[in-house]
Amino acid sequence: MEKPTVVPYKDQAMDKKAQVAQMFDKISPTYDFLNHFLSLGIDILWRKTAIGLLKAEKPQLILDVATGTGDFAVEALKLKPQKIIGVDISEGMLAHGREKLKKRQLNDKIELISGDSENLEFPDNYFDAVIVSFGVRNFENLGQGLANIHRVLKPNGSLVVLEFSRPRYFPFKQVYNFYFNFILPTVGKFVSKDKSAYTYLPESVRVFPDGKQFVTILEQTGFKETLCKPLTFGISTVYKGKKIV
Repeated sequence: MEKPTVVPYKDQAMDKKAQVAQMFDKISPTYDFLNHFLSLGIDILWRKTAIGLLKAEKPQLILDVATGTGDFAVEALKLKPQKIIGVDISEGMLAHGREKLKKRQLNDKIELISGDSENLEFPDNYFDAVIVSFGVRNFENLGQGLANIHRVLKPNGSLVVLEFSRPRYFPFKQVYNFYFNFILPTVGKFVSKDKSAYTYLPESVRVFPDGKQFVTILEQTGFKETLCKPLTFGISTVYKGKKIV
């Protein structure tokens, strides 16, 4: 049975893509702070682990889908690529990301542009690697987004996805559910002033096909040599797949 589509603003008629863009525009000023604060900084370690999966491949041209303010792209610089392009549908997030890159003098290595994951405006077989952190859960059409990523990857190129997942075992499952359903929305609402954004987060994680289900979707989209590695007792999971033709 297909799970219902979860949107941030249930009283609005806009589609999920438009609502997600609006939500991130609203919370962009506090996004980085809340990301690190609410995860107790563990999100930084998750990104390091995910990027480490590409170390042996030494990709030179990388696409960061749903880049937000560019944190994953900055972490990917450790791979020493020639260029990273980050795309996102939220102009608010991109604006904060560009300011961050400017302060760190990284503009020559990372370019942030407006883009839709389901309609990537790049040629076929273009990127050595594609990375996505906490973004696939927000795709309006997951299969279409992954198919587009597969299209722009070069043969033997890799996709690495970092996404929230759900712990399955006691006591982490119970602690996680309490934190995600009560603490996180309360703090998120207070700091971001958007009552819907941090309610949407646990709702979207709950309906996302994580673990083996997501691996199956990757394989159905054409990815091979798939990998699924739970992190921090399953609070998040890193996935990898290769385009082999």
